[in-house]
Amino acid sequence: MVCFVQFLYGRYYLKRESKNAYIFIFILGFYREKWIYVHKESTRERHGYCTLGEAFNRLDFSSAIQDIRRFNYVVKLLQLIAKSQLTSLSGAAQKNYFNILDKIVRKVMEDQYNPRLIKDLLQDLSSTLCILIRGVGKSVLVGNINIWICRLETILLWQQQLKNLQMNKQVNNGLTLSDLPLHMLNNILYRFSDGWDIITLGQVTPTLYMLSEDRQLWKKLCQYHFAEKQFCRHLIPSEKGHIDWKLMYFALQKYYPIKEQYGDTLHFCRHCSILFWKDYHLALLLKDTGHPCTASDPDTCLMPVSPQHFIDLFKF
Repeated sequence: MVCFVQFLYGRYYLKRESKNAYIFIFILGFYREKWIYVHKESTRERHGYCTLGEAFNRLDFSSAIQDIRRFNYVVKLLQLIAKSQLTSLSGAAQKNYFNILDKIVRKVMEDQYNPRLIKDLLQDLSSTLCILIRGVGKSVLVGNINIWICRLETILLWQQQLKNLQMNKQVNNGLTLSDLPLHMLNNILYRFSDGWDIITLGQVTPTLYMLSEDRQLWKKLCQYHFAEKQFCRHLIPSEKGHIDWKLMYFALQKYYPIKEQYGDTLHFCRHCSILFWKDYHLALLLKDTGHPCTASDPDTCLMPVSPQHFIDLFKF
């Protein structure tokens, strides 16, 4: 006997007696669609358009922050929304935004993972809310002003909690970072793409500090993020007459955007105009792209979406 199981548009048929049937049904019970059709105008088939708030609600960012590959991506996206798009969110999207933010803060407090990133987000968000609350009547705030004041107070509380956060000292009698040979430690530093990560690691031991101050390391970092014309305009010589590449890196950050790196991002299908999370586990198990693609070769139509590109998709 064949039973019909609807999975991403009902494309799979499973035999009830198949030993894998219950595995698929189990997956379906916990699966949630993680895609949205991005349409900017009404057609005969579709009416209305997709908003930033709707996409934010539909794309399951709450689950995404539990994936270490997607955590930094979601935080950066929330930071961009805080800077320029907060007032464009609907009431439901705002509630979802702050619920996700609450989960992020809790995660950082528990796991102590990348607190600097969330501190930057909260700083930008508190600055935006202060401006909006002071300018009430001039700016469009969805919701009661008292709700926004409560949200600002919550943000200030989160900032204080993160400021008081004490990193737990790891007790481990096995091999530690300090036990690695110099060339391996140096190789680790050269794989970082964020200058602040290099500085933070350099504070661990005197040896790492020495390696983190290497001029060649900071030169490579400048060359990775910036074009030659860009850093030629802002040359900063040291007292010895050499170029101070470390100061150069942070000076150039003020003028030019740095390259962003994420373990995983949202993807956009140019053929279907669908924005989605690519589920690599299901892709391997079911050979599915993660959205209802009708292209003959779906992989050629996919493009990663940066946080800024995500915002731009919903500017009409």
